[in-house]
Amino acid sequence: MPGLNKVMLIGHLGKPPALRWLESGQALCKLSLATSERYKDHEGNSHERTEWHQVVLWRELAEIADRYLTTGQKVYIEGRLRTRTWQDANGTEHRSTEVIADRMEMLSPKGDSESDPSAKEASPTEQKPGPFHMDASKLPF
Repeated sequence: MPGLNKVMLIGHLGKPPALRWLESGQALCKLSLATSERYKDHEGNSHERTEWHQVVLWRELAEIADRYLTTGQKVYIEGRLRTRTWQDANGTEHRSTEVIADRMEMLSPKGDSESDPSAKEASPTEQKPGPFHMDASKLPF
């Protein structure tokens, strides 16, 4: 029986989407997503802890994210985890765990960015509602 690798996140974008195009012509977009949890310790003091997630979107989903998402916007991401390892020029090995998204839904109202009032807005005729699905079977890895 195969395993299950499923991630569902709701959080806020920490910086603008970073879109780039691969030599193959495929769009790749990286997002930095913050999720927070609030809890009380044994003394009753409130605390908040923020976790940062690196999200990778491909093809049409990458283009949509670049076009419509802005810093501070609330978004739902669904996908799977992937860990990459590589060596830098000094021979030091690095590891990075990313969420490879196959579904995205914008949760903030149109043109509303909770932390960035100068967010880019799409005209009502350009705005596409979520969720946006992608066929993950065609990813290049």
